[in-house]
Amino acid sequence: MSDIENVKKLREATGAGFKDCNLAIKESDGDLDKAIEILRVKGISKASKKMSRDAKEGVVVVSGNETKTSIIEVNCETDFVAKNEDFIGFVKELSELNNQINSNIDELKKSKMNNGQTVDENLVSLIAKIGEKITIGKSKTIENTNGVNNHYLHTVVKDNVAKLAVLVSIETNEKSEAVKTFSKQLSMHIAASNPLALESNLIDQAIIDKEQELVTEELKNSGKPEEIANKISLGKMKKFKEENALLTQAWVMEPKKKVKDILKELSIADLKIREFYRIKIGE
Repeated sequence: MSDIENVKKLREATGAGFKDCNLAIKESDGDLDKAIEILRVKGISKASKKMSRDAKEGVVVVSGNETKTSIIEVNCETDFVAKNEDFIGFVKELSELNNQINSNIDELKKSKMNNGQTVDENLVSLIAKIGEKITIGKSKTIENTNGVNNHYLHTVVKDNVAKLAVLVSIETNEKSEAVKTFSKQLSMHIAASNPLALESNLIDQAIIDKEQELVTEELKNSGKPEEIANKISLGKMKKFKEENALLTQAWVMEPKKKVKDILKELSIADLKIREFYRIKIGE
């Protein structure tokens, strides 16, 4: 086989440029496997330079079923790459693997993909081929054997790949359509309302402290008497907690009611919201 034919095959196999492939073929004395290894080593070098750049675009992918569902975020630098076929193919396979190993990122990176290479190796090759920083972000797996999981995708790129995704886990022995409909609507509500926790007492204390600091500073500059300022502060903090706790949020589809009211109206004794998880690219 001529060097030109080898270069063509190497380009097809790696997606690298003509010049890089030509040099690798010469360096490997025409050995394709060795040339691929040479490019991978060079790719690692190129990839490491790219890793200092910002990766604020990307996608969120959901995999699994009603009893075990996973969500994973993969970031890149531009929206153009987020729609690239090679990138989409990688994240979809990555998502399936992530569901199998319960969102253990360290284990995920060592897992073998369909081509026999690890996730880390494929990630390096993809960075070298596409030319952008690509990173694996947040992930979560929710298992539920006593109820139902549901999810919602917003700004869908393709299939189970989107810019925003929500997982919801509902606990109940009832398997009715009403439960499935509620779980779907709840995932849509969470996508729109972005609650910080299920109940107000579960909101991260650091977030509460920061909000209290902002409210205190705002009232200090208002010139109001201390007694009145304290009452206003209590009111503002109560409202903040209510608006950011899922159960006390206004139900998006019927804002005069709260989520807890909708839950009560379903009249299912053992029905409760177990957990939820939301990822939005750019947040």
